[in-house]
Amino acid sequence: MLRTPAMIAIAIGALVMTATPAVATDTTAETTTAPVKVQPPKGVIDAMERDLGITEKQALARLSNEARGNQTAGALAKQLGDDYAGAWFEGPESKLVAATVDQADTAAITAAGAEARVVARTLAELTAAKESLDRTAPPDTVHSWAVSPADNAVVVQTADQDAAVAWVKSAGLDTDTVKIAESADRPKLFYDIRGGDAYYIGSARCSIGFAARRGSQLGFTTAGHCGSVGQSTTGYNRVAQGTFQISSFPGNDYAWVATNSNWTAPGVVNGYSAGILPVRGAAVTQPGGSVCRSGSTTQWRCGTVQALNTTVNYAEGTVSGLTRTSACAEPGDSGGAFISGDQAQGMTSGGSGNCSIGGTTYFQPIGEIISVGGLTLVTSDGGGDPEPPTGCQNYQSTHSGSLSSGQSAYQPNGSYFQTTTSGTHTACLDGPDGTDFDLYLQRWHGLSWTTVAQGLTPGPDETITSTGSPGYYRYRVHAYRCSGSYTMGVN
Repeated sequence: MLRTPAMIAIAIGALVMTATPAVATDTTAETTTAPVKVQPPKGVIDAMERDLGITEKQALARLSNEARGNQTAGALAKQLGDDYAGAWFEGPESKLVAATVDQADTAAITAAGAEARVVARTLAELTAAKESLDRTAPPDTVHSWAVSPADNAVVVQTADQDAAVAWVKSAGLDTDTVKIAESADRPKLFYDIRGGDAYYIGSARCSIGFAARRGSQLGFTTAGHCGSVGQSTTGYNRVAQGTFQISSFPGNDYAWVATNSNWTAPGVVNGYSAGILPVRGAAVTQPGGSVCRSGSTTQWRCGTVQALNTTVNYAEGTVSGLTRTSACAEPGDSGGAFISGDQAQGMTSGGSGNCSIGGTTYFQPIGEIISVGGLTLVTSDGGGDPEPPTGCQNYQSTHSGSLSSGQSAYQPNGSYFQTTTSGTHTACLDGPDGTDFDLYLQRWHGLSWTTVAQGLTPGPDETITSTGSPGYYRYRVHAYRCSGSYTMGVN
């Protein structure tokens, strides 16, 4: 069985994230005066407006100026040679500024389309000073240091100015070459939340299911038997990770851990031998379909779905709504990701047998905790905050609303409508991307509502065309999987 922390062994070893080295920049490009045509995606412009506090016009100008300015800076570095003191952009539209130690160079800088500045130290001198600091062990209170052409200095970020000054002097540098800047927080590494990776609850080990947000709070799903609300977790690398905020076991076997700022979410599953796999949705795989699971003990294992909505009588209590599979698993795999193709299925619960002799494994479908917890699955395409749909507008009447997974709404306006003649009903549903929303046309038969037409594709959008007799009708919109806003049009 995979279900109790007491049965979970501790794994040894973990992969640690490392920084990716920067790509060297070619500084031999020639100056060009021709404007660089920039056609950025709308999402790029929207993000620049939001994060830089600029207008759309300024964002477009900025991108164009930066593309041209980067070429110009490289050409000036070559042209000015030993006099060159660096270049940088200023202002909301990224005006290029280039520096030199020789007043005679200003005409060449201006002719190249940049603003000229005359400074005391060359870029080579600043680089040499920075390299001296690189060779000198810093105190913990010094957070970073870098050449800043705009300051014509090496800027040191520190929480203790006196300690930083002493360190600079120990490196043999003139303090005029260094600018000390206050920095409250020491930089820290970020680690990825990946389905199937190990995490720890004290000395017990479980596995991550899928990255999911609740509002703006990032976290991940896992098995409920792995921990109780309030328990803290550490990651595969034993770095502080998060706290259980949702946990249900027995009855269910799901949980959600809210993570701290050390952790980021690319929306993937660690497939071990299969590589890093994207998560793009959560369409339910039907019985007989293939499914694979990832866990920190037996890593990547595959099988088929044998039954949905299974009730399992564990020694610790009964759990209902599980999916039975032929994929094997072992202790420590609990909570790990079950996935079919690129569609999230659920989190490993328990089972029988092992990966030497084979066995049966059950998983808790992800849809229930997504709905109950008000969570949004993080997908590899950046999903998790889908924009409201705008389709289905060319109809006689349009309606909109918002649903959580598993909920239904009735249109028009929570009520019904009457038709006094026979004719054709047509309707269009536009649900949020990455979800599965369904649409039903229902007719009143005196005692109950009966579905007379339906759209049940596995995607978010549906259409219905149905010929009907006079009577009372309504449309039912159902969020089969995931949550979000919808629009629908009706003729």
